[in-house]
This record gives sequence, C-alpha cells and structure tokens, in this order.
Amino acid sequence: MGITNRTALIAVVVAFLTGMLATLAVRPPGEGGPAVASGGDATAATVRWRVPVAFSTTLEVLGDNVLWVTDAMRRASGGAVLLTPYEPGEIVPAFNIVDAVREGKVPAGYTWLGYDQGKIPAAPLLGAVPFGMEPWEFMAWWFEGGGREHGEALYGKYGVHPVLCGLISPETAGWFRKPIEALTDLEGLKIRFAGLGGRVIERLGASVTMLPGGEIFQALEKGAIDATEFALPNVDQDLGFDRVAKLNYYPGWHQPATSTHLVVNADVWAGLTDSERGVIETACTAGVTRNLAKAEAVQGAVLAGFPDKGVTAVRLPVPILRELERVTARVMAEEAERDEDFRVIHASQQAFRDEYALWKRFAYLPRDF
Repeated sequence: MGITNRTALIAVVVAFLTGMLATLAVRPPGEGGPAVASGGDATAATVRWRVPVAFSTTLEVLGDNVLWVTDAMRRASGGAVLLTPYEPGEIVPAFNIVDAVREGKVPAGYTWLGYDQGKIPAAPLLGAVPFGMEPWEFMAWWFEGGGREHGEALYGKYGVHPVLCGLISPETAGWFRKPIEALTDLEGLKIRFAGLGGRVIERLGASVTMLPGGEIFQALEKGAIDATEFALPNVDQDLGFDRVAKLNYYPGWHQPATSTHLVVNADVWAGLTDSERGVIETACTAGVTRNLAKAEAVQGAVLAGFPDKGVTAVRLPVPILRELERVTARVMAEEAERDEDFRVIHASQQAFRDEYALWKRFAYLPRDF
C-alpha cells in the first residue's frame, strides 16, 4: 500500500474513532441507551441519570413533557445536569419505577404516583383524586398549601424524594362500546381503570383490570376488555381507542387533574448540590406550567374531529355522577380509616378545598354563565 493510501486510511480510522468517542460522551456511563440532546458539554456533566418513564415519549402532552423538562435542565445547567429518559419497559416496567428508584437500580424516574396504590395507599392522593381538585387548585395546594411537604414526608419513608414535574387537564371518563345510561350498565363490565376511581367502579359491579398504556388497544380490540379509561382525548386518540369504542364519556370524574412526578432516590437527592437541586426543581416547575398549557390547548381540535370518525362525545347523566360521588366518599372514608397517611393527606386536601371554595365561588364566572 502506498504512502498516500495509508495516510488516507489512517484519516478515515481517526475520523471514525473520533465520531464514536463523541457519541459515547453524551451517553450515561456504561449505558448504550439514547443519547441526550446536544448543546451542553456532556464531559462536564456533574449529574448523569438514567430516567425510566411511565408513558411513551411519543405521546403528546402525557409523554413528551419529560423530554421538554430534561432538555430545560440541560440548557439551564450548561450541560451539567443530564437526564436521559428511557421508554416504558426499556429498563424498568412502567408500574415498577418507584421500586427501582427506592432500591437504587436507577437514580430517578418519571411516573404517575397512583401506580403505587397497592404498596403506598396514600399515593393516589398525590396523583389524582375522584371528584377532587382541578389542575390549578392542585398546583396551589402542592406549592402553597402543604402538599409538597406531605408528599415528601410520605415518600421519604420509602427512600424516595418526589418533585412535581407535570400536570394535565381532566381525563375523559372512558371509551365505551355501549351507552352508560344507568349504574346497572357498569355491572359485569370489563374495563381498564386506574387509581381510586377503579375502586369506586368496582363497588358498582365492574371488573377492573390495570394495564399500561401500550397494552390497552390490543386488549380492547380483541375483547379482553369492554371499555377503558386512560388519559386525555388527544392521547387516547393516538393510542387508537376511537377505532374500537365510539362512545367517549365525560367529565373525567375520576381524575379532574392528573399530576406526574420526578421521583429521585433519597440518598442521590441528598448528595446533590444546592445548584443541582435548584436546576431540577426549577425545570420541573416550568414543566408543570407548560404541560398544563399544552394539555388545555390541543383538546378542542380533537373533539371537533370526532364526527368525522364516527365518535360521539357524551356527558354522563347527573344522577350517575351523583351516585359515583356518593360511592367515592365512602371509599375515601374507608381508605382514611385504614391508613393514617391517607387520612392526614386527605384531610389536608379537604381543608384547602374548603378554604379555596370561598375564593372560587366569588372570583370566577359560573361554568354555565
């Protein structure tokens, strides 16, 4: 081989190795996972976390918020805080994120705390409460009404630090093949449902199944379930529920507001500097505002397109809502009696709502004005 050819070959090899090293520099140490967004000096990163998420990042509003938040952290820190999201099930099952964080398998995760209901009875109060607070009301309770302190105390017992990082509008009450005209229509119904709302409709005779978002469409299409609730209209549409079930019920009585949290291993959180914590908390707080704004912005267009798809948006009759509310009150009272943490947090939320109701009643126009 001539000198010219050898020189050219060496140049090619050097360029290839340089590219490989640049790629590896923006991945978490020891990981072959997705690269973080460009724009920061990855070699100067002081925080590099793998972050499993509960919802696919391809889902607008519900899933993509974590991408916005982690990019905001990177930009605000000049590349010092690099969090790399991993899709549901890629490194941790969607329903086991908090366990993985607590056990130190991953430093942090992004999830809905209602999935912890079986292990932490009070957890759903931090995720979504039937007939509970609306989004801005929950935000006020969390940041200014003692909610954050209650959340940190609850999860601190399990070695986890929660940071409110996302908040969305009311969900739909579900997608059904057949009309729900009376509570008897719920008897024997096989439905995917989550959180405290699932406990309520179980009391009314429904058979409740918990499935992660990626498995719902197949179960609905094949008849393993008769109906489902999951998220916002735009998210449910992206998952294809409107192709199988043509009746979309409202309002989302079971989740008037739905919050998501960045959960961090307590020892990992304690080891951060004030600056690092500040970047994470600030980006998550911005994520809450941005998430809610986007959730509110995109739903109208989805509902406007229902007729073209043969989908009908239906409001649940008031008598059914009143009965659901009555059963909800009973379930909440029973949970509070069984679990002290549930009782304390629920009492805090109720006290805040009672006080807030005075302002809400006088300050805002009636919904039916």
